[in-house]
Amino acid sequence: MDALSDHDWRTLEFAAEHRLVLATHVAALLGVWLPAAEAQVQSLLDRGLLRDARRSEQALGCEQITRAGLNAVGSTLPAPRPSAAGTYQHDVGLAWLWLAARAGAFGPLTAIVSERQMRSEDGRAEQRQNLLGVRLGGVGPGGRDRLHYPDLVLHTAAGHRVALELELTPKPSARLEKILAGYAADRDVDAIVYLVDKPARGLAVTKSAARLGISHLVHVQRVSFAARRPADRVRAAERARGAAGTVHRNPRSDAVGVAGAVRGAGAARGAGAAHGAGAGNGAGTARGAGAGDAERSR
Repeated sequence: MDALSDHDWRTLEFAAEHRLVLATHVAALLGVWLPAAEAQVQSLLDRGLLRDARRSEQALGCEQITRAGLNAVGSTLPAPRPSAAGTYQHDVGLAWLWLAARAGAFGPLTAIVSERQMRSEDGRAEQRQNLLGVRLGGVGPGGRDRLHYPDLVLHTAAGHRVALELELTPKPSARLEKILAGYAADRDVDAIVYLVDKPARGLAVTKSAARLGISHLVHVQRVSFAARRPADRVRAAERARGAAGTVHRNPRSDAVGVAGAVRGAGAARGAGAAHGAGAGNGAGTARGAGAGDAERSR
């Protein structure tokens, strides 16, 4: 097999962190036009380092990294499981959020930790005391702790850890409150930012956090993900390339307002409920300095 180019490495390392990737993701990642990104993806497909992950008409053009691709970049992560039709939009949106975080949309970061990475590290952990997953109480399969994993964890330059939850489907209130209670008990998470596509979902999170008395820890922010035709995807990728270093401006992810929530979230635990009232809908403008080279490790 031919030696990997810099673009090969960057694309495969990105694909390792996610369940699926699109050519438009790759265009934004590499700062190239969409045809060049499609050629990059096709080259990796031809060499067996990516595979076609299409399961429906909706998921046209999505790819997943293969075991060979993971081995090529020295990744110990497992091959991603297929993306179900019901989670396709979430998986696509999560990759855009990762790109936005890497580009500095959420302020200076020292690390961006994906759900896949957290699950993998916990699966290999011999000591169960220091898990990355949030304990929900009780015992799960195999007698192990019942855990919940954020979609992303951001390590801020100020030394705080902020969990991001991309909430695009409704959860029963009992399930949501169990997760929030787990976060409240986890001293390693300084704040939680819920990204919602509909006001009703945000209201459900806000009400549940208030019932549990943890409104000071929980921030809610709107985010929009629009289904687009192929021509629209071309324009989206071109705009992403033109806004090098500001991937948050891509129309697939309106992440700008999340920056204020992330910046304001760090001191939430220390501030307490009395000082955190009203923080549940933190908003702000993005600032891009310092996160372009954020590490992707714990």
